[in-house]
Amino acid sequence: MQLFVRNLLCRTTSFKHGIRCCTYSTRNVVDIGQPTPATHPQFLREGEITPGITSEEYISRRKRLLELLPGNSLAIIAAAPVKMMTDVVPYTFRQDADYLYITGCLQPGGMAVLGNDFGLCMFMPEATHHDILWQGQVAGVDAALETFKADKAYPISKMQDVLPNMIRKCSRLFHNVQTATPRYTQLEEFQKAALVGNVKDLSNFTHKLRWVKSPAELKLMRESASIACQALLQTMLHSKMYPEESILAAKMEYESKMRGAQRMAFNPVVGGGSNGAVIHYSRNDQRIKDGDLVLMDVGCELHGYGSDLTRTWPPCGSFSSVQEALYNLILQTNKESVKLCRPGSSIREIHNYSVDVMCKGLTEIGVLKDSKSNSYHELNPTAIGHYLGMDVHDSSTISCDCPLKPGVVITIEPGVYIPSVFDVPERYRGIGIRIEDEVLITETGYEVLTGSMPKEIKHIESLLNNYSRGLGMENQNTMEAAST
Repeated sequence: MQLFVRNLLCRTTSFKHGIRCCTYSTRNVVDIGQPTPATHPQFLREGEITPGITSEEYISRRKRLLELLPGNSLAIIAAAPVKMMTDVVPYTFRQDADYLYITGCLQPGGMAVLGNDFGLCMFMPEATHHDILWQGQVAGVDAALETFKADKAYPISKMQDVLPNMIRKCSRLFHNVQTATPRYTQLEEFQKAALVGNVKDLSNFTHKLRWVKSPAELKLMRESASIACQALLQTMLHSKMYPEESILAAKMEYESKMRGAQRMAFNPVVGGGSNGAVIHYSRNDQRIKDGDLVLMDVGCELHGYGSDLTRTWPPCGSFSSVQEALYNLILQTNKESVKLCRPGSSIREIHNYSVDVMCKGLTEIGVLKDSKSNSYHELNPTAIGHYLGMDVHDSSTISCDCPLKPGVVITIEPGVYIPSVFDVPERYRGIGIRIEDEVLITETGYEVLTGSMPKEIKHIESLLNNYSRGLGMENQNTMEAAST
């Protein structure tokens, strides 16, 4: 009976002329070390290699990459390495975006090689019994062929026998510099090609492909943005009762993962008071003083696609007049910059416009002495935005001067970061404000993917005060009920 329960699921259906018993063996479901439609039907549909992305799309990406490369070229992309936190404890693994984009493999230890003569060839890790016992199953040669749809596959131990001949036959060699490993860079054939200048960085080509998102990618990015907005809203509402940077960071991560995110896209920035003036503040260990603002720059990752947004608000529930003046300037710059997002414009053009708006506004409220002041760049040394996708700063080799196209996603994130010690009126010192949205470039203009997250002062104050008031009434009713 125990064997039956462990190995078989019996489904019995009644019919007019009898009973049919259908049996299914769980042994037929093969674990390859990552979700598949068979093991995780709640995530993947048939035909998908990773959630939302079909095998046809992965194959199309490989073909388009080969079309972009010069004739008779070879491309080598290694998986991301495992990084260790201690001698025996690894950090949570995150796959390199280029390797994931081309193969769909979420696991370490592999290497992909693309060439016009053979298509995609994958070299896969060989798990020992000890590896499987301690870390679980991993994708091997069979998974490369059957799941990832590689044209050829070999155990990684065969790479030194197979890859040199591939390199000898090619005229140009491109590889992912970020994940380069001595396993192939120390091959004699690779080093010979490098000596004569025939080895180049592949990212100029992969970033060009990743820059414009497919409909399937945009669906995942919308979902990722939606999760981040919902999670940040819950965190904002939580902030009045728990004005602690560490608690708000934990709340954001909890709410994101409860809604399906696999991880945060980056360590949340939770800067209360003057900590908000530190652009990439990451300590998140202070209590937020009553009356101070908190700046939260957050994002999550859903099946390989990230989100990134920032909101700034007073956990106490009310902006001061000084905070409101600065905030309204940032909000105005955010809105006007978003309106410039359309095909043909560029991040550089939007940035230059935003600087003009900010300089004029900061001069009018007395932060800058004049709109031509060089001090502005000390108060905001960042660009107005960046590309977004599989990485938070996605497609980094694409110039910010490049005309935007439909399917490109960027951030719009004006801000001001005034140190506690700076030559401005004292009332403005120690204030940091940023308002960041994700914007998709469409055929006719733009779509704000994070538009559901409030950013108007009246909406933020209403949400904070009405929520805390309702929570207080609820707690009072609970206490009264418990005492009767």
